[in-house]
Amino acid sequence: MTRPPAPRPARLALPPLAVSLAVSLAVSLAASLASSFAFGQPALAAPLQKQVEKLDRGVVAIAAGSGVFVGWRVLGTDAADTRFNVYRDGVKLNAAPLEASNFIDAGGTTASQYLVRTVEQGKEKDKAFTGTPWSETVLRVPVQAPAGGTTPDGVAYTYEINDGSAADLDGDGKYELVVKWQPTNGKDNSQSGYTGNTYLDAYELSGKRLWRIDLGRNIRAGAHYTTFLAYDFDGNGRAEVMAKTADGTVDGRGTVIGDAAADYRNSAGYVLDGPEFLTVFDGRTGKALATTNYLPARGVVSSWGDGYGNRVDRFLGGVAYLDGSRPSAVFSRGYYTRAVVAAWDWRDGVLSSRWVFDTNVEGEQARGQGAHWFSVADVDSDGRDDIVYGAATIGSDGHLLYSTNLCHGDALHVGKLDPSRDGQQIYMVHESPACYGTAGSGMHDAATGKLLWSVPGNGRDVGRGVCMDIDPAWPGEECWASAGGLMSAAGQQISATRPNRINFAAWWDGDLLRESLDGTGVDKWDPATSTFNRILEAATWGGASNNGTKATPVLSADLLGDWREEVVLRTADNTALLVFSTTAPTPYRIPTLMHDPQYRVQVAGQNAGYNQPPHPSFHLGEGMKPVVQAPIRPR
Repeated sequence: MTRPPAPRPARLALPPLAVSLAVSLAVSLAASLASSFAFGQPALAAPLQKQVEKLDRGVVAIAAGSGVFVGWRVLGTDAADTRFNVYRDGVKLNAAPLEASNFIDAGGTTASQYLVRTVEQGKEKDKAFTGTPWSETVLRVPVQAPAGGTTPDGVAYTYEINDGSAADLDGDGKYELVVKWQPTNGKDNSQSGYTGNTYLDAYELSGKRLWRIDLGRNIRAGAHYTTFLAYDFDGNGRAEVMAKTADGTVDGRGTVIGDAAADYRNSAGYVLDGPEFLTVFDGRTGKALATTNYLPARGVVSSWGDGYGNRVDRFLGGVAYLDGSRPSAVFSRGYYTRAVVAAWDWRDGVLSSRWVFDTNVEGEQARGQGAHWFSVADVDSDGRDDIVYGAATIGSDGHLLYSTNLCHGDALHVGKLDPSRDGQQIYMVHESPACYGTAGSGMHDAATGKLLWSVPGNGRDVGRGVCMDIDPAWPGEECWASAGGLMSAAGQQISATRPNRINFAAWWDGDLLRESLDGTGVDKWDPATSTFNRILEAATWGGASNNGTKATPVLSADLLGDWREEVVLRTADNTALLVFSTTAPTPYRIPTLMHDPQYRVQVAGQNAGYNQPPHPSFHLGEGMKPVVQAPIRPR
């Protein structure tokens, strides 16, 4: 067989003028937004431009009570004075142009048809049409499960929908869903045993399947093996999909990568031999466009910390604007001991290595500091994204910025968590008392790594932790972990008793506070009674969560309608994806969160490892100032 070529040296190229939009952020969109509703954060001179997707209005209409809820996107490219008109069956419904991006039509029915038009300087402009409304708060997207099988040692398995992503695969301004099919015998790296193959599927919201990729027998199935990235890496207006592949991977056109007959599984079911690749797939067809050798190679398995294959195969992935303009793919290996992070560019049909960070070469302080998920944010406000690898942060140039030396942990959150402070903050939980000492969980400055406050872990592995603004009495986001109480963003204990939901978050109702997303429920915090109250129960529609006690969705992101987030779950019988969208009206006008590049790239990495909810680069919560969207120009 012919092996894929070695990675080429990185080369930079400007994006085509006609194909992507750039959001000017006073370092990306975030800073221009932050200047108006994150307590006056100053803008930098000569901000860099980050390309974003050219999205349509994402109009959604949903039957709600005695009428129809209609929602649509305010784009990051809209002028601040852009307004909207809503039409039902050709008749305008609003007396004056609307500032907000949702509308309740009391006279609407499930047979109505809606159209939204922008109003600029008093004149109607573009239009966005939606068909008849959803009959309920959920859209059911039918899917096609792969056939089950039997492992070489006689164990039968079937398939479940696991983690997912969203991207505009065909350039029509609408999101498609990319989902991972995981066999029921998927394994944690610490567990021996054969697994079935992992598949990636792409679906339109209509249920039309665009393609299926079979990662093959030489990619072991499990949460730590199979990160994939769906993003428009080359700026041509259509997203690509990138993933780790191997001999026997079959692309969406049925073409085998490498040697179809190769089988590197050992008697314990691990894959510790054979070549490892990185492949770019066409988002429209699933066709393999380019394949190269994965960085880093596994080398000697025991050099990663054990000889049976646990630590060597801990993979993560994400997207980052490392040059401040165009997105790069970032894939990694290892975090308990040695850690290697490799950045890749897909430009003009060439897959090239931008840089490789390796704790065996430099940045020894990052050894053992990784988490089960890494985040991406511009931590030093230079307009370029950095990699928050856990307790260590790697700069946009591939060099270590700092390490907190608090070691590995399962969860972290990066954003404008405390609006009273400059820059952004990182909240993380930690696993090893011998390393973290008294700081079982805590918040540190994203730019410097300085620990701002911490909570004791009581000698335990602090397994979970979350930050979201749930209490309007306390500025910023409240944080809590599986050890300790409920903390304010400033580090003051609000209550010694922590909330009983700790896994995920989503903006759902009409205020600026965020709701808990845990399992199949969305819950609203009541500060008066210190309890969560359920406002959406997806099990009513047959919904099920993923990843055991992590109880995470397939995906949660701002996919449709206004700025609130959609929740995507699987059905318990794995016959459909359930896309839930809110029908609660909101007076707040906020540009689609998907045009905040930090939020967008955190969504893109949501399927990796132990899923975490995305955070924008500005403070979105109680006390934020009204949005004044700065004009931005296409590129």
